[in-house]
Amino acid sequence: MKTLSTLAIKGNRWIGIALMMVACSCCFAQSQNQLLAKQILSSKSYKSIKERALIVVKSGFNAGDGYGEVWIRDYNTFIELSAEVASPEALKENLLVFFHLQGVDGNIADGFIPVDKTGGGYTYIYSKTEPRYAGHKNTVETDQESSLIQAVYKYIHATKDSSVLSLMIDNKSVSVRMEMALQFLMENRFSKEYGLIYGATTADWGDVQPEHNWGVYLTDDTHYAIDIYDNAMLLIALDNFIAMIPSAQSKWQSVRNSIAQKTMEYLWDKKERKFIPHRYISDSPFPKTFDENKIYYHGGTAVAIEAGLLDNKDIKASLAKMIANVKASGAPTIGLTLYPTYPENFFANKGMYPYGYQNGGDWDWFGGRMIQQLVQHGYIKEAIDQLQPMLDRAEKNNGFFEWYSLTNEPKGSGTFRGSAGVLYNAIERLEIWAKENR
Repeated sequence: MKTLSTLAIKGNRWIGIALMMVACSCCFAQSQNQLLAKQILSSKSYKSIKERALIVVKSGFNAGDGYGEVWIRDYNTFIELSAEVASPEALKENLLVFFHLQGVDGNIADGFIPVDKTGGGYTYIYSKTEPRYAGHKNTVETDQESSLIQAVYKYIHATKDSSVLSLMIDNKSVSVRMEMALQFLMENRFSKEYGLIYGATTADWGDVQPEHNWGVYLTDDTHYAIDIYDNAMLLIALDNFIAMIPSAQSKWQSVRNSIAQKTMEYLWDKKERKFIPHRYISDSPFPKTFDENKIYYHGGTAVAIEAGLLDNKDIKASLAKMIANVKASGAPTIGLTLYPTYPENFFANKGMYPYGYQNGGDWDWFGGRMIQQLVQHGYIKEAIDQLQPMLDRAEKNNGFFEWYSLTNEPKGSGTFRGSAGVLYNAIERLEIWAKENR
């Protein structure tokens, strides 16, 4: 019969072995992190892209050389990069123009342009308090209000200048006007049935509806729908607003929590582990025989992760699906907007052909946001691997383009500042991680 002391010795031996195995595992993980950190900090590509990005934003604030306007959805994604080279006053001036152009109902314009350069078929918005600029609003999309609030938050984070919140624009402070923007969404773009905000039917995060040749204005033919991108952007904006205005928590935190819960209830497909493309307010603009839920939205998923809607298991599954979509389509990177694409002629706008523009075009502007979230959630090796093809083509083409074709051909606006901004931020996050783990 074994004595208790003998059993204790054997037990301690197994405990020692177990502890040794845990220690070895930790050492291995630490060693792997050190190797990744060294790879990041020694990358010539990262240094080159950051230098190129800084050059691009030094030259202005418009979206790219194909656009004359400063667009808030774009500016929101490169204002932090602009803060590296521009004065706080210049950054702030652009933000304030949007508040000058704000509608009496709280709505925010898409973009603004000097009044002497207006044209292009837009219906322009003017302000007596800022007569130098004219604005316009793409009414199809529902991300302008959220984008402006996020941009103000990033401005304060980058410059430490919170005094912008108390600046007065036509007798209303910036903080009051931000709340007006949120209230506009609650009163004019909120579905009481689903408890979520809506807009026109678009392709993922896009701003082109199917029913019109241009597709940027709501019409009598518009099919209203709820999607993940708009609601995830609102969740981020609410988090930012509460962080900037803590007294607003009592009113807006419950709204934020409800939208998060409703988003997962009505838009998340548990079985397929993906977000459905649309929850329609009435009916779809597409044929009844078309199974839209086969489409996977890359951009909206990345923004949903930023909004904190998915856990690490779902993030890993989302990345696996994106990589599989890239392989199946032959696309260059996970910046692939969506897959599979909407069929030919599903959008009246001729630019929305399969793998064209927002219908499956490959955009660093959103691929870079997914990279940022991979770093944020500890998927460093995956972030490095998926980022590099985006950097390679920027170096090959000597700049940042709006989007890329299936064959990796640059398309749209050159010097696209949104792409420069998100890629710069992705590299910055990797470098911060590397410095902490080297």
